Order: sequence, then structure tokens, then C-alpha cells
Amino acid sequence: MDLDFSEDEIGRYSRHILLREVGGIGQAKLRAARVLVIGAGGLGSPLLLYLAAAGVGTIGLVDDDVVDLSNLHRQVAHTTESLGTPKVESAIVRARAINPLVTIVPHRMRLAADNVLDLIAGYDIVCDGTDNFPTRFLLSDACVLGRRTLISAAVLRFDGQLATFKPHAGPECPCYRCLYPAPPPDGLVPSCSEAGVLGAVTGVMGTLQATEVLKEIMGIGETLAGRVLIWDALAMRFRTIRLRPDPECIACGPKATLRDLSGHGDTAGPACAV
Repeated sequence: MDLDFSEDEIGRYSRHILLREVGGIGQAKLRAARVLVIGAGGLGSPLLLYLAAAGVGTIGLVDDDVVDLSNLHRQVAHTTESLGTPKVESAIVRARAINPLVTIVPHRMRLAADNVLDLIAGYDIVCDGTDNFPTRFLLSDACVLGRRTLISAAVLRFDGQLATFKPHAGPECPCYRCLYPAPPPDGLVPSCSEAGVLGAVTGVMGTLQATEVLKEIMGIGETLAGRVLIWDALAMRFRTIRLRPDPECIACGPKATLRDLSGHGDTAGPACAV
């Protein structure tokens, strides 16, 4: 592992390097890591900015939307001057302004069954910051097939949820379908555009998501794999529930039937972000 840091890197990451759990080795792991962020919205904005600030060497950003006025109360990677600009372009400008030492790869695209496996193959960790179930299930199944760690956050109104899924790491690690075996019926769970969301809630959950990514890269602390973190912002209450692998899971169970992504059809819809 390359531990040769420039003077700029030593100054920039000095507070990281001072941490016994991080040090030079941990910072070198961050520099060598490749992380894919799906969605440049309420979750993806703080996630991207903190990953860039932390020195994650290569960050891919996926989104096919443009900045809208209704985004700005929560999607802090964008500004009023960004209105009408593709979100990947707007967010990358902000991230590069924070840390020009990292490489940020834009993917302005619609995720689909025929491109997602090739996309995630170029990264070590995949982060889900989307707000629609077709994309969430497509990403989960792709990560199971591609043996990639998926760190998934979700928000609605005043509530947030965070989990790490890496069934390839061992039999005690569940996948997303162990938590949600199938998408809910259309209309049962409203989107943020229908039910609303407190902007700061997305900031907290995106920052927690970034923290879990950094921990996974460096191998420090206790992983969220096998647990789900739930936050009720109105009550200011966090709780963690245990999630065990589902032996009947079609994606990662002993009798898994998932072999390809053909069941997802031609597309999962746009990479909408919260």
C-alpha cells in the first residue's frame, strides 16, 4: 500500500491521520478506494461531499436529473445558480471545490438491467441514495450478483433508515431482499414528492451513510451488516434492529433463484434521488 503522501495531503487529512483507528494506513485505504454514489439528491449530496472531503480516491456519481428549485431545501450540493443544470455536473463542481485531489466520475444515465452490472464492476462499494423501489431492488440484486457491498439509506418525512448489505461476506450477512422481499404495491409507500421530507433529515442520513462507507473502506468499528439503523427525528430517537439472512431469500438464500437481472425488465426508471 502506498503510504507516500504529499505535503498537501498531510495537511488536508491531518485530523484523520491523528486518529489511532485511521492513521496513515487508513488514509491510504481511502485514497485507493472506489465508491459509486447513486443519486445526487438529499442523501447523495452530503454523502458525495463528505467522501470527497475525506479523500476517497475515486467517486462515481450517477444521476440523470437536473436541478430544480424544489430540490434546494435539502440537496446541499446544488445552488440557486445551478437551476436547470444536470445534477451530476452541479454536484461535482462543489465536490471538486472541496477537494481537487480526488477523482470524481460523472455518470449521467438511466440505470437499467443491461448496464448496472458493468457500472458497479468498476467500484468497491455502492451507495443507494435513490427514492424509488425499482432502482433500489435493481441495485440490490446487481450487488448480490456482482459481489459488491451496498450501503443503503432512505428517508421519508421525519424518519430515516440505514443499512449495509454484503451477503458475499458470509452467511450471517443478509441482503436488501432479506429485509424487503419484494417491492410494495404501487402507491402504498409515497415518495418524498408526495409525502414531503424535512431537509435536515436527509443531511443527517447522508452523513451517516458516508460514515459507514468510510468505516467499511478502512475496516474499522462495527459494521452495520446484519443490522438496520432507524431514526425518528421528531422524537430524536435512534434504534437498531437485528436483521438475519432469510433462508427463503430469492437473491442470497441457500435456494436462491436469482441468476440474472432479466426480471427487472428494460429499465428501473431514472436514478431519482431523494
